[in-house]
Amino acid sequence: MNDGKTLRAWWRDPVDYPWLVQTLQARSALTPLRILVGLAGAVIAVMGAVIAGTPVGPPGHPGIASTVGVLSGTVWAVRWWLVPWPGRVESLALIGCADVLFTVEFLQLPDRLFGAMGVVLLLVTGCYLSFFHSARALAVHTAWSLLSVTVFAVRIATGGGHLSLAVAVGLLLAAAVSALPAFHVLYWLLRTESLSDPLTGLLNRRGLENRLPLLMDRNPGVCVVCFDLDRFKSVNDTFGHRIGDLVLVRTARRLREAAGDVAVVARTGGEEFVVATPIAATGAREEAERLCRVVAAPPENAVVVTASVGVAVFDATSCARCPRPTPDRLLQSADAAMYRAKQSGGNVVVVDDLTPPPDHRHPDAGP
Repeated sequence: MNDGKTLRAWWRDPVDYPWLVQTLQARSALTPLRILVGLAGAVIAVMGAVIAGTPVGPPGHPGIASTVGVLSGTVWAVRWWLVPWPGRVESLALIGCADVLFTVEFLQLPDRLFGAMGVVLLLVTGCYLSFFHSARALAVHTAWSLLSVTVFAVRIATGGGHLSLAVAVGLLLAAAVSALPAFHVLYWLLRTESLSDPLTGLLNRRGLENRLPLLMDRNPGVCVVCFDLDRFKSVNDTFGHRIGDLVLVRTARRLREAAGDVAVVARTGGEEFVVATPIAATGAREEAERLCRVVAAPPENAVVVTASVGVAVFDATSCARCPRPTPDRLLQSADAAMYRAKQSGGNVVVVDDLTPPPDHRHPDAGP
């Protein structure tokens, strides 16, 4: 992957916020993180109370700005400590409000150099965005941070300070806040590697579990196709594992090219692959049979393989009120259908349509 493609992939990457939260929760890390995030608000509230009435604090005793800062920090701490982890939209809203509040509050300080130090708090919110949200959200935050840096630097220069000091402070703060996108790219690369299969370059099972919920959220109909290469052990026994690996790479390449850009393609086991694609139930079998033929097409070498194919499909357009299956349920159904195909002798497609027939639909559903 060249630099341009890497940056485009980073920019377009749909970060799965619920998956990240669930992963942290499964590792018992969510509660400690909530405590730390809330503690940041408590520290800011204490700082606002400490500087109130001092020469570097906002005007007044304690003054509106100090009162707003203390109340905001307290509300932030209470929200994170007593309320469950926020959803994606609320998370972005909280960070956006914090960004604006930091800049506005520190602009009230009469000591302009001390006020410029408030930009450091934008690094904290930027780190949060770097982990939980997309490159585009971080770009908006970085633009706001650089605008804030510019305003604070101009304020120093026009407030009796030396121009050189204003430039130095501005450059120092700009260097700090502009480093976040670089760290975000590095984190994205590491996360992408952890979700990828090193041999084929496809998603691994963890990557599939990450991307499939996004695909299902964005499309009313989703078809999951599981492939198991028939008698693949004999390929390794006859030609050796190196040739077996080449067959796996060839199969991965064919599925990736044939499935299209919107599909999610993964290698979930030794010779098992999954393709998830947004397609109506009426076209699921035809698509699976097409991909089955792609796998079995005449190869560049003498090793011919076929696949047992299981399909699970749910199409909400044909039953708007039917209960929507979970991603795990869809995968399990496709996997079970694949094993039935294997028991039938292989090189065959078995379809499991999860959309209930009309007489088994929800009692409130229409005809």
